Amino acid sequence: MRIIACLLLSLVLLSGCRRHEGAGEPLPVENAAYYWRTTWSLDSVEAAFLQEHDIHRVFCRYFDVVMTDGQPMPNATIHFDSLPLGGILLGAGLELVPTVYITEDCMRQDSLLYKGLAEKLVRRVVQMNETHDLPPAPELQIDCDYTLRSRKTYYDFLSEVRREAQSHGMKLSTTIRLHQLSMPAPPVDYGVLMVYNTGDPQNFAERNPVLDLRDVQPYMRYLPDYPLPLAAAYPVYSWQRQIAGVRIEHTVEASEILNAKKMVEEARSDMRNTILIYSLDKENINRYDHETYRKIYRH
Repeated sequence: MRIIACLLLSLVLLSGCRRHEGAGEPLPVENAAYYWRTTWSLDSVEAAFLQEHDIHRVFCRYFDVVMTDGQPMPNATIHFDSLPLGGILLGAGLELVPTVYITEDCMRQDSLLYKGLAEKLVRRVVQMNETHDLPPAPELQIDCDYTLRSRKTYYDFLSEVRREAQSHGMKLSTTIRLHQLSMPAPPVDYGVLMVYNTGDPQNFAERNPVLDLRDVQPYMRYLPDYPLPLAAAYPVYSWQRQIAGVRIEHTVEASEILNAKKMVEEARSDMRNTILIYSLDKENINRYDHETYRKIYRH
């Protein structure tokens, strides 16, 4: 009996030490990319990249929401230059995930505005798909750099968006920045952790603002118990800033991206399932070799 009791105690202790990796169903194993331009137009290099790396989902920025004359209004709407677009995308085996960027100052306003805003936003996405002969989107993503000050309003807004999206057969995701990992999880189906924009580009003394592992490391302690399924997005872009008349371009070494990926996946293994790059663009594609992309997308 004493042996059995010891075995049971060991099992309890082991189960208590087991790492918790999010809530809900794990995300599917898939490769994806962000498309963040104001015109939809894939050239041969970009199309070949999608095929080469087995990418079938593209998170496409449809429009921004910004404060205009005291009201949240759409801005910089994407122009689709291929009509009918739906047949072209289906033929290429591609699915677009409508993504809307909303500025943080929009989330500092009277919360009574947001029931109407959520409905308008979802309706606009649905209408854009219908106009361009796109099949109904299975998902909508909202991107916002919310803070402690705006979090409650943003989460209330997301709850409204989620209800509207569900009425059109869409699930809802949102971006999660590293500093947001310390906050309660938003009311969405899953999040995409942005493993980039880790520094302040306005700070002249700042180290590489695109990605620096020293800025990523402190947030890894939040990952194992973050109560939301998470995908991971990694940077393949460069960032330019002007300092005292000298233009500085910040790029990230391939090794730095891969080390960030290793750090994230060691903290939480299910984040190797769904992997995105930011962003799909010929110049970004040519910045790294095939082997680097193969390693980024390795599951």
